[in-house]
Amino acid sequence: MHIGIVGGVERGEQRFAAVAASLGHTFEFHGGNTAGRGSGSLEALVERSDIVICVTDVNSHSAVIGARRYARAHGRRCVLTRRVGLSRFRALLAEVQTPNQLAAAL
Repeated sequence: MHIGIVGGVERGEQRFAAVAASLGHTFEFHGGNTAGRGSGSLEALVERSDIVICVTDVNSHSAVIGARRYARAHGRRCVLTRRVGLSRFRALLAEVQTPNQLAAAL
């Protein structure tokens, strides 16, 4: 499954990618900037992702609304969360994993 995160701390991107990879997922990050090409890259991330996690605490209203709108338009699941750390990220991934993915991760 391809996981997209919108917003959050960019310096943690590699740690999130490592957690996703350890569970058999791919990961992509968008900083939440919607100025200039940001809106287009946000839509592209949502389109490529199977699930989008949108961090509301650090994102502008524009980024949150855009992520939700693009997710709806492309038929993707969008999870809104105030904050996300590694443990919350692991918990979110565990919630969305299918039984086949769980077996493959073990």
